[in-house]
Amino acid sequence: MTELQCYNRGCGKKYIAEENTPESCQHHPGVPFFHDAYKGWSCCNKKCIDFTEFLNIKGCTFSMHSNVQQPEPEKPKTDNIPDSDVIVVQPITKTIVERPPYNTVMTKLKPEIAASLQQSLASASVAAEAQVKLGVDEIPVGTRCKNGGCSAEYLGPDSDTSPCVHHPGSPVFHEGMKYWSCCQKRTSDFNVFLNQVGCSTGKHVWRKSDEDAKSVECRWDFHQTATHVIVSVYAKQYNPNKSEVQLNPIRLHAKLVFSQENDAVFTLDHELHGIVDVEKSNVTMYGTKVEIKLKKASAGHWTRLEVLRKTQTSENSCKSEKVEALQSKIDSVDLSDL
Repeated sequence: MTELQCYNRGCGKKYIAEENTPESCQHHPGVPFFHDAYKGWSCCNKKCIDFTEFLNIKGCTFSMHSNVQQPEPEKPKTDNIPDSDVIVVQPITKTIVERPPYNTVMTKLKPEIAASLQQSLASASVAAEAQVKLGVDEIPVGTRCKNGGCSAEYLGPDSDTSPCVHHPGSPVFHEGMKYWSCCQKRTSDFNVFLNQVGCSTGKHVWRKSDEDAKSVECRWDFHQTATHVIVSVYAKQYNPNKSEVQLNPIRLHAKLVFSQENDAVFTLDHELHGIVDVEKSNVTMYGTKVEIKLKKASAGHWTRLEVLRKTQTSENSCKSEKVEALQSKIDSVDLSDL
């Protein structure tokens, strides 16, 4: 008796024709598939990752052995693909925009006034009317002390007798750390920074003098996406009617006017590192900040917001020396007890 080879998928045994019955061959009538590291059979959806385990998967169907070779599954045809169906991938070429001169005409951006600022202006108007009724020389009850770090409020003449514990320096925000320049107790938490007890004691200041109100310092920062640079100036109680933001392709000039501080002014004036599209840029004024959204003329990353012009070299060199001196003092502070 001659042994024949069974070619049913998943069987592979040899058999004798006279002993071949409908229950002799256990095989897979489907086809094997290999996808995403899985191996299995289409007929029973049994799959695994290990190839040896795949070979040992028992068939899901019984029948007679067959010595006729099974046809290989047809592969999808890839010939004669129409040109319209072919997708050509080409590298993205960066558009080079010529840098315009620094003295290009500035454009005044029309700001969008947010609801939070409108509410703040309404409250300020009520406070101004109350001040007129009280008289120019009188201090409204509830006025907070102007010294940094002091949270005391004016409740009457007796408030002048209480000591003012405050920070005579200025707030510093650098690389995620927040501290006062006078005592340099650094923290990354903003609430902890606000609650830091002052390092000096003096008298409360309920109203700033005209000399102190000529200019103010506001904290500002920026972040960017591939297409935009967003500059945020953090300020409260500024006058949107007197404040303005002007822009040309490589220069940003922002001026915030604080009417309640005798028209004190904060100015931000920088030559931009990259080129912006003035028409597609905009500004939004909120109750606690001014957000300037600059549209990049070409997509890409700016290493910094501004560049130093030659006329600013001498002025900024002095500032750099002061910053380096201050940084050396900061680095020498022992922070182990913080």
